[in-house]
Amino acid sequence: MSDDAGSPSKPSAEKGQGDHSAGISRAVLADEEGVPVRPGKRLTLGHIADELGISTATVSLALRDSPLVAEDTRLKVKETADRVGYIYNRSAASLRTSRSQIIGVAVHDILNPYFAEVFSALEDVMEEQGQMIFICNHRDDVNRQRAFLKTLLQHRADGLILCPSVGTTTEEINRLIDQGLPTTLVAREVKGVWAPCVRGDDMTGSYRMTRHVLALGHKRIGMIGGRRSSSTGRDRHAGWLKALQEAGIDPEQQLDLPELMTQADGRGAVRAVLALEQRPTALVAFNDLVALGLMTGLRRVGIEPGPEMAITGYDDIEGVDSRTPALTTVRNHAGKIGRLAALTLLRQIAGERVPNSPILIEPELRIRESAPAKGVRLAPQISE
Repeated sequence: MSDDAGSPSKPSAEKGQGDHSAGISRAVLADEEGVPVRPGKRLTLGHIADELGISTATVSLALRDSPLVAEDTRLKVKETADRVGYIYNRSAASLRTSRSQIIGVAVHDILNPYFAEVFSALEDVMEEQGQMIFICNHRDDVNRQRAFLKTLLQHRADGLILCPSVGTTTEEINRLIDQGLPTTLVAREVKGVWAPCVRGDDMTGSYRMTRHVLALGHKRIGMIGGRRSSSTGRDRHAGWLKALQEAGIDPEQQLDLPELMTQADGRGAVRAVLALEQRPTALVAFNDLVALGLMTGLRRVGIEPGPEMAITGYDDIEGVDSRTPALTTVRNHAGKIGRLAALTLLRQIAGERVPNSPILIEPELRIRESAPAKGVRLAPQISE
């Protein structure tokens, strides 16, 4: 076929096997006088196959890193594709294989370092398997989440890892699974779904932390934060309640501020703490971000976190051990949760039946300086 027809010609025999650059580049991009040939003409696997003298099937396998193709051939195919600007058509491939190599990941706060660590761990696992990740920060907006899930179905995604938004129903997750989308929940559980959930044992972690604070002699212990309509918020609140009740302390007489999630929320909560006639001597925060906000807000009004008011967090995000005072918190194993969620989803994609029961990760207390016994200083005093 001639260049006038807009199709690239094969390199002539006189050019030899070594002159690949002159062959495909000139044929695809310009004629002998440098005039572009049909701008916008899409490169195909056939162009690369003709250039290298191999079949289009071999080119396709090489671009997908198939072990069926010799390594030197894979390298030649990829080098040629890069040189001529060929982009592998995943949409077409997914129609042939029923696999798109796309995984959706949706969480409510990607800015939270805890979820950044979960995402990093699961991304490492998925990358090893050649999967591409689409991520959604739904911000606990269920409509935003639903739009993302619809897009995943439209793109024939291979699977979904979901930290469900507040307001997510059992029915809508089960509908996704019924439509053939393998799904694994992470961090938050929704009762009755046909999908596994990988999460920390939030009730146990909160219960153990509150028991620890009680053992230090504190009797007025406030609970700050947590969306109680999520399983995480409910479970951490339930752990606090259980520990207080076992100690004979009425939770109704303690400060309890729901719905707070961020450092800004923690700073803002200090006003409610100061307004009480009998202030708490210890505050159990829903997560590390709220705890860090509380510490900053208290220090601004002249109350020293630790000796003057004990503070605990939850998650053990990066950097909390280097604060002054270092934060006492619950290690929630973000990396382990991320890896297990990815591996669990890959098992489902491979066709394995995975039990729908929660996969609980054991929490660990990290005892540091921010929650001593009443009036005790564990951290160095910050000079004025």
